[in-house]
Amino acid sequence: MPLVYLAVAALAIGFEQLVQWKYGPMGIVAFLALSIGIKAKNTMIGGIGAVILVMLLAH
Repeated sequence: MPLVYLAVAALAIGFEQLVQWKYGPMGIVAFLALSIGIKAKNTMIGGIGAVILVMLLAH
C-alpha cells in the first residue's frame, strides 16, 4: 500500500513540473486551484482552476 502512495505522489509531482515547465506560473496556479477544489469538494474553486487550464491549453 505505501508503494502505491509513493507512485501516486511521484506522478503528481511529475505532472506539476510538466505543467510549470510548459505553462508557467499561471499553470501552477490553475493546477493548485483545481486540486484544492477537488479535495475540498468546492466546485467554484475547482471550476476556476479547470477554466484557467482549458484557456492555457487552448492557447
